[in-house]
Order: sequence, then structure tokens, then C-alpha cells
Amino acid sequence: MRFLSKSKAKEFDLLVQEKFRVPSLILMENAGRSVAEIAMTMGASFLVVCGKGNNGGDGLVAARHLINHGRKVKILLLGEPHGDAKTNYEILKKMKARFVKKVSGAEVVIDAIFGIGLSSEVKEPYKGIIEKINSLGKPVLAIDVPSGLDATTGKILGCAIKATKTVTFVAPKNGFYKNDGPKVCGEIIVRDIGITF
Repeated sequence: MRFLSKSKAKEFDLLVQEKFRVPSLILMENAGRSVAEIAMTMGASFLVVCGKGNNGGDGLVAARHLINHGRKVKILLLGEPHGDAKTNYEILKKMKARFVKKVSGAEVVIDAIFGIGLSSEVKEPYKGIIEKINSLGKPVLAIDVPSGLDATTGKILGCAIKATKTVTFVAPKNGFYKNDGPKVCGEIIVRDIGITF
């Protein structure tokens, strides 16, 4: 099995977009749909906690698919989304999706806060939100990598989501099997996003 470091994963994303001309919005759609498919096996109500970047965008796509399948969904957005994430945020606003302002109860939490790009220690308000999610005792589905885990080294950057399952794309990340990775990733599920590695 092949594994990806943070840098290799970023290189792959660029290759897919530049060589194969697959728009980043389609990659996000494929990723988010995969997340929703797995999430629906875990429960019927969801709190989707989204960061501002692409990982958050994957979460917003997942939220839309869950809503379309009749699931109860609350979305906690941590800041103003940008790029493709903003596009998906605008779609959800038009759908009148339910946005909340704090971590609250649901059968399953979807972690879409940070992706593979995280390289510095997690600070407030994110630290407190991650700790609150961990304290709920609910199943957590992490998107691509548990927020707070370095995807290459497997070290926790201050604090990290303790996931029940991690759905990652293209290939597992090196950090899942090093240092703290095995403690926080839970079951690792690999999904493709339309192009193989």
C-alpha cells in the first residue's frame, strides 16, 4: 500500500488539477459525497464542524448530501469560508441549512476543521472546540485527517480530534501510523476522489 506525506498529497492535488484538468470544486464534491456515504452508516443526526478552507468545504458538501438524504444536520462554521468552501457555503445558505454557533448534541460529529495543511500548534478558539468535541463521547468521523494531527509525522499539534473513523482520500497519510496517529485516527477508510494515485 502506498502512503502520502503532506507534501506528496498537495503535489497530487495540483497534478490532478493541472495535468488532468479536474476542477478543484469537483474534487471537493467527490470527497464530500464519500464522507456523507460513510456518515450515513454511523447515525441519523449530525453536527458538522467546518473550518474555513478545503477541509471545511468537504464538510459543507457532506452536510448538503446528508440533508438531501433526509438526515438531521447542524453546521458549525468556524470563520468565513473562502474559495470552493465559500461556493458550497452559499449553496447551503440558499437551501436554508441550519447553522449553529456552538458545539451541540448530535448522534455523530463530523470533523472538517483542519486538513493536511496544518503545520502549527492548534490555538483558541479551535483548541477549545476540539476539546469540547472530544468530551461529548459521540462517534466522530474525521475528514482526511483528525484535526490537530500532523499528517506526516503523526504528532499531535497541541490537541487533536479523537476520531472513531477517519475517511481519507487517495491513500493513507504517513502520520496515521506514526507516534500519536494510531491513538486518534480510529478506523481508517480510504476513498478515491476521481483520480487514482
